[in-house]
Amino acid sequence: MAVLKQIDPTERPAGEAAPAMPRGGGAPRREEGRLPRIDAHGGETLAKGLGWFSIGLGVAQLVAPARLCRAIGIEDDGEATTLMRLVGVREVVAGVGLLASNNPAPWMWARVAGDAMDLSLLGVAMTDDDAQRGRVGAAMGVVGAITALDVVTATALGEGAAGRGASMHVTKAVTVRRPVEEVYGFWHDFENLPRFMTHLESVSADGERSHWVAKAPVGTVEWDAEVVEDRPNELIAWRSLPGARVENAGRVTFRPAPADQGTEVRVEMDANVPAGPLGAMVAKMFGEDPSVQVGDDLRRFKQVLEAGEVVRSEGTPEGARARRHLNQRPAQPLPAGE
Repeated sequence: MAVLKQIDPTERPAGEAAPAMPRGGGAPRREEGRLPRIDAHGGETLAKGLGWFSIGLGVAQLVAPARLCRAIGIEDDGEATTLMRLVGVREVVAGVGLLASNNPAPWMWARVAGDAMDLSLLGVAMTDDDAQRGRVGAAMGVVGAITALDVVTATALGEGAAGRGASMHVTKAVTVRRPVEEVYGFWHDFENLPRFMTHLESVSADGERSHWVAKAPVGTVEWDAEVVEDRPNELIAWRSLPGARVENAGRVTFRPAPADQGTEVRVEMDANVPAGPLGAMVAKMFGEDPSVQVGDDLRRFKQVLEAGEVVRSEGTPEGARARRHLNQRPAQPLPAGE
């Protein structure tokens, strides 16, 4: 059997052209009116640098708030120095977060929010009769430039996280008390899959290719896939096509269970969850972690093949789409006395 290939979302599919270069060589031309773009690696490097900058600025604001107030043209009264120290604490916290976190994007966006606050405070200071408006205006210009850099860096980090995705490997198995031929035949008709995979809205097949529509925590996600290996009554292997929002590949194997007990069905899958690590976290919060999904799907698959439908109690008359019904567990005996 072929070994599953771990998905690399940064790999350019075979036959896909590289980004077009302008005539005369050189880097691709940036669209007018847009902030310059940097890649995820550059964003991480800038985030580290901005982290050290935040710590240095924050320490200065904590140690010499009055001097910094005078430097930017603000009267160094008690209220202004107290506010300067509070901003310094914020800068130090943001800097430590950027340097220590494995995912600096949220901390970068926190810096952007802090920049907006600083611009607002400087705007208020500009209206003070005692302020040196020339210095305050210069400070606003510097903060504005830093804000632009923070936005570019945060955007690059976010795009890099989304591009990498949250890679997951899932392996689950179940024994179905039906012959291999029947079990394989039912699964091979992909349009049957939404009958037991509750996260699927629909699957439409056209030869070796198929179109999938799945429910996400918010809205739906669609992608195309193709069968890459099909051995009747033994194995079906698939992979998503280039450009899929949900990159996935895997296989399902079928073999006779020992002692003529039916068919062992084993699913192996690699997937990149949309929206990177944040998407994986949200999915788990909604009870839709892929490993949980696959286990529940196989239990429902077993019920459909053995009983003809997903078995539901009177407590779940809403059917398989009821949120509280999605996360099943194996049947357990009732406690004594019930």
